Amino acid sequence: MPTVIPEDSVGLVSPQVAQFAEPLALACGRSLSHYELVYETYGELNAERSNAVLICHALSGHHHAAGYHSMDERKPGWWDSCIGPGKPIDTRKFFVVSLNNLGGCNGSTGPASRNPQTGRVYGSDFPVVTVEDWVNSQALLADRLGISQWAAVIGGSLGGMQALQWTISYPERVRHCLCIASAPKLSAQNIAFNEVARQAILTDPDYRGGDFQEQGVIPKRGLMLARMVGHITYLSDDAMGEKFGRERKSETPNFDLHNVEFQVESYLRYQGEEFSGRFDANTYLLMTKALDYFDPAASQGGDLAKTLSVAKADFCVMSFTTDWRFSPARSREIVDALMAAKKNVSYLEIEAAQGHDAFLIPIPRYLQGFSAYMNRIKV
Repeated sequence: MPTVIPEDSVGLVSPQVAQFAEPLALACGRSLSHYELVYETYGELNAERSNAVLICHALSGHHHAAGYHSMDERKPGWWDSCIGPGKPIDTRKFFVVSLNNLGGCNGSTGPASRNPQTGRVYGSDFPVVTVEDWVNSQALLADRLGISQWAAVIGGSLGGMQALQWTISYPERVRHCLCIASAPKLSAQNIAFNEVARQAILTDPDYRGGDFQEQGVIPKRGLMLARMVGHITYLSDDAMGEKFGRERKSETPNFDLHNVEFQVESYLRYQGEEFSGRFDANTYLLMTKALDYFDPAASQGGDLAKTLSVAKADFCVMSFTTDWRFSPARSREIVDALMAAKKNVSYLEIEAAQGHDAFLIPIPRYLQGFSAYMNRIKV
């Protein structure tokens, strides 16, 4: 826990709740009659309302992107290295909005919420949501906050997909789009990894068809396995080797098939255990499906340049050399399409050993490039 709040921190922050009573039509054909979005804000909205920045989170992210909820909080928000005074997203200049998406499990309406029409927990009955649905709900939150146009929409991984979708769905409402460690759609391999993770959850006896919460259980084993599979894909081989190598917990082999022997095994089990205690299984299924479904160019016969031709924003695309989940080649697909569509685009490929997780890490070259682009944005 921080004994003193760092000078470059946004400090103590409190989540806020926006309640919506108008039905939200979803891509799956269903709608939500009532829903809530939990969000945080950092910095001050200027008189012209021209300095607002939206942060879109990745699969397991949430609204708490920066600062501390209390002096007892052990760690700051998940992107604290990039948000705050003097940081790339400088809160002396920008008014930052970070939310927990619909279907999430950190306060916004999701599978663990109660359905106002039945009084029961949604569970398996919560509708499937897409990136486009999230963007539509974010636009309604922007309306509620009096923000007609974002100075920038920023996201990494699944968050980058949302940032990209904003420029397609609401081209007049985005001046700059920063798409980091992302892709224009998932590869077959990525969909396969997501399916393995989902099957780990779906085949857990305690999943109970998705209605585990009302039965007082959680599919802990399935969640642990899903997180372990995911975590392997977020790290590069080099990063895993440097962190763990083949180090054992004891000097000699124990020849036990059932217990942990290597440090990397212990680490993955710890990650799975921690994740299973804080994340909802149905939310995990929803988020991975949203990833799978994302393919904005599908409506244009797969022509991404044509799809992005409606965009009015300037773009900054960033990738990391050892990210094999969302490789630099996928970012370059976006860049090539933007160039073909005659859009202003900057591209930075950062040498980094940390794999996909690099977008969350304060790598000097990354922060330098990020700051340089954000400094160009006029408010």
